[in-house]
Amino acid sequence: MRRRPPGYTRHMPSRPPSADRLALRDRFLTEAARDLLAHDRRLAGLAVEVTFDGGVAHVRGEVADERPLMLLRELIGRLDGVYAVWDWVRVAGREPVVLDLGCGEVKQDPAHIGVDVRPTKAVDVVADVSAGLPFRTGSADRVFAVHVLEHLPDYLPLLAEIRRVLRPGGLLHVLAPWWRHVNAVADPTHVRLIDVQTIKNICRMASFRALHAGCDGATVFADLQPVGDRHGPAWDAEWEAVHLSRFFD
Repeated sequence: MRRRPPGYTRHMPSRPPSADRLALRDRFLTEAARDLLAHDRRLAGLAVEVTFDGGVAHVRGEVADERPLMLLRELIGRLDGVYAVWDWVRVAGREPVVLDLGCGEVKQDPAHIGVDVRPTKAVDVVADVSAGLPFRTGSADRVFAVHVLEHLPDYLPLLAEIRRVLRPGGLLHVLAPWWRHVNAVADPTHVRLIDVQTIKNICRMASFRALHAGCDGATVFADLQPVGDRHGPAWDAEWEAVHLSRFFD
């Protein structure tokens, strides 16, 4: 029997889905999310809208407090084909503060605070994220690190800084090229290879909990929350193992 390499996941896609399939699946997932909001009594009255783009849920609207929002995130994340859950939801009337690290020329959303070492039209704060984040402790609701970690020889200090600036209930969204896809090695500025199993060890070494993690055959996605966050799900050790078995060996 042929041996599988360490970290191999049986169900890892061999290639990304086609654009046509992604568009059709996004339509299906958007309708499934509408059904959740319409028929799950635990979500009754939530003034939010959920749409999908490339398998990533985009949640917008307003909630009175974060508990139903976290439940909605969990339920959406259970749907097959969901790679990540991103939200821009006002909580008790307050707009979220979102940092977009290494944003380059384009932020993930125009309302984000763009951070990059090179000044561009998208950059609001010029800073080298590998040298620390120029933001107050507990000042950010969400942090996006999209195609950032693979450029850093050591990204654990950055993850510690992200933990520091996230307020209670805050989340980190990570995207990185999957190590088996050509995008991971085509860019000579990439110095790290990322797999879904890498996310597992990021959680262990940097004290994050994976709310969601996945790979579409080209990109690794992860939604992470600091361990010990009192706003996070109250899992015991057994249930946490059950939850994480969806993503990690």
